[in-house]
Amino acid sequence: MSKREIAIKTGDGAAKAGLFLPDAASPAIIRPGVVLYMDAFGPRPALDGMAERLAGEGYVVLVPDLFYRFGAYGPFDAKTAFRQDASAKQLRAMIDGTSQAMTAADTAYFLDALTEAGADGSAGVVGYCMGGSRALSAAAAYPERIAAAASFHGGNLASDKPDSPHLKAASIKARVHIGSAGVDGSFTPEQAARLVEAFRLAEVDFLLENYVGMAHGWCVPDHSVYDEAGAERHWRRLTTFLAETLKA
Repeated sequence: MSKREIAIKTGDGAAKAGLFLPDAASPAIIRPGVVLYMDAFGPRPALDGMAERLAGEGYVVLVPDLFYRFGAYGPFDAKTAFRQDASAKQLRAMIDGTSQAMTAADTAYFLDALTEAGADGSAGVVGYCMGGSRALSAAAAYPERIAAAASFHGGNLASDKPDSPHLKAASIKARVHIGSAGVDGSFTPEQAARLVEAFRLAEVDFLLENYVGMAHGWCVPDHSVYDEAGAERHWRRLTTFLAETLKA
């Protein structure tokens, strides 16, 4: 596995990204591409480790900085950033200032970067926290290019906002896997019911799995609520889902 630091030219500037390539000696014939959408704390070693693990499964993995429009920032400590006024204010401004539409537009460039790096076939997307909703929106925006979309502890997947991902269900052709935290104020039972109804009516091929006892952020190793057993369960689900969808 190797990592490259690249800059991806978009319609609004240049997004820095980590590109993770599988071992050239791997016997895999098909090397699908996967975009890993960050959580609110931005690209950092914890996400690099997750991307490396996916690359070890034979995927070309891209971890783009979704906040590139704000210039240099951070680094943020995932355990404390929302507990400190200055960093919390900065994070909320960047989250609010990076719309679903912006990330959807950027994703065309992200997918092109995967192709240029040698990824084969249809792509997958996976997101955590704020990245979870981005993954679903990307699947709706590029139904002919994205075959697998996964969200783990994603927030606001079926909110009251006009850009909520569930409203785009009819455009999704990808298989979808959603892993929700057992108790998560950003993805309530009411939102879950709304998403299920929208996806079933649109005939989306999806699975929603509730991780009882897990808190928002449980998959990412530098989060204060990281749970090793729950994270490993997520890895089993994710790698099986991607392999069944992208390598079959």
